[in-house]
Amino acid sequence: MNATATTALTEAPLALEAKDIYKHFDGVHALSGVKLSVKTGEIHALLGENGAGKSTLVKVITGIYTPDSGEILRNGQAVEFANVRVANRAGIVALYQELSIIPSISVAENIMLGEQTPSKGGIVRWAQLRKRAQEQLDRLNQKIPLGKLAGDLSPVQQTMVAFARALATDARVLILDEPTASLTDTEIKDLFAVLRKLRDQGVAIIYVSHRLEEVFELCDRLTIMRNGETIITKNVADSNIDEVISNMVGRAAGQLYPDRGTATSEVALTVEGINGRRVKDVSFTAHKGEVLGIGGLAGSGRSELLRILSGAQKHSSGTVTVGDISLPSSPGVGKALDAGIALVPEERRSQGVILSASIQDNIALANIPSVSSLGFVSGGKISTITKRGMLDLQIKARGPHQNVGELSGGNQQKVVLAKMLARKPKVLLMDEPTRGIDVGTKAEIYRLIRELAAGGTTVIAVSSELPELIGMSDRIIIMHEGQISGEVEAAVADDELLLTYCYGKAN
Repeated sequence: MNATATTALTEAPLALEAKDIYKHFDGVHALSGVKLSVKTGEIHALLGENGAGKSTLVKVITGIYTPDSGEILRNGQAVEFANVRVANRAGIVALYQELSIIPSISVAENIMLGEQTPSKGGIVRWAQLRKRAQEQLDRLNQKIPLGKLAGDLSPVQQTMVAFARALATDARVLILDEPTASLTDTEIKDLFAVLRKLRDQGVAIIYVSHRLEEVFELCDRLTIMRNGETIITKNVADSNIDEVISNMVGRAAGQLYPDRGTATSEVALTVEGINGRRVKDVSFTAHKGEVLGIGGLAGSGRSELLRILSGAQKHSSGTVTVGDISLPSSPGVGKALDAGIALVPEERRSQGVILSASIQDNIALANIPSVSSLGFVSGGKISTITKRGMLDLQIKARGPHQNVGELSGGNQQKVVLAKMLARKPKVLLMDEPTRGIDVGTKAEIYRLIRELAAGGTTVIAVSSELPELIGMSDRIIIMHEGQISGEVEAAVADDELLLTYCYGKAN
């Protein structure tokens, strides 16, 4: 930000202010005197670990929750929102990671949905609807066909349609929750251009993200929360990533990764000549107590390889052997689990958990053989493994009967882990185990991975983040176009070497 822009922002009026907000649930203080001030025409990062209180604060601001005490000010005036609709009318709109796009209706209908729909006598005025929808897309410089079904759009186009809907409500305070989670690097650049344009139009933007690099590229100021409290608010230009991490987790940034040294010489998994749709002639071994990292560019075959190993996808040739047990070419997930291979999938919300079910039910469903006998399910056994999982993984929840969909992303990931670890796998496969979770929870996951390895479990983890691959692994395999292009000990690896392998250019 240049000096002129900095001066303009300093003098800009407050679009939104949260003052001394308190909120508790079942005796747990979710917010304790939280303060947040967002200026007109700024992009303000709201940062903190999962469970720090960010989501609760957003829900207070948007009228989903009523604060126990404190007040919300809009343009300097105290306001009370009975619900989301009232907040929207005041110009405050939140867009969440899971977009509320209706796939079965057109782009124009999505943009002008609800109170924005122009009608007379109960009859929709279609020409006016399309005109107004086009105006919002033009405002964002987006050329998306109005008549196209929203379900046929790309992720970034769906995001832009959600933005257009927000603008149609005359949003002046826009709250974005992990808006880049499903976007490519090119799409992120396009999104940032739109956000900067909105900022220049005087829209105040609250940007919630775990991707700190994005924060330092895009945002003007930042506020950090920890344990339901506001820790600090400052200009992004006056901070750095290490300082932010330290404030978020309460410890130095360099303490994320535990020490290596748990791998043994005993072979736990042997993969020989595996071929699939994209995977080509992949062979490797993994050892008991080893953390084997798998890297590569998107489309390199990393996730397909894990699906094959887990029994979720058939392979056309080759063998997978766990200890002395060879799996058939199409074992199915059940037989792979019985052999000791468990998968923690990348898409935890759609593939890893049942969001509408409780923590206990999610864990029980994955462990029916161990909690039942002669066709009868033991409630006591279910309770035991659930409590153990919640304790071991430090799952933050009101209790075992809370629905998983109500938990933070990091705690949802812990539930996926808990239900798989209850099966005591010999080989644990993890696809992007820390995607979409905060730095503090990442550190917990790394600690858990190393503890599992120290106990003899073989962990095979796919990651798109090269520093993460290096930090958490003992050994790293890189894939390129379905094949292994390189292998290196993590202790001597660096980003440049791994990228060379990612692009298929071995030294």
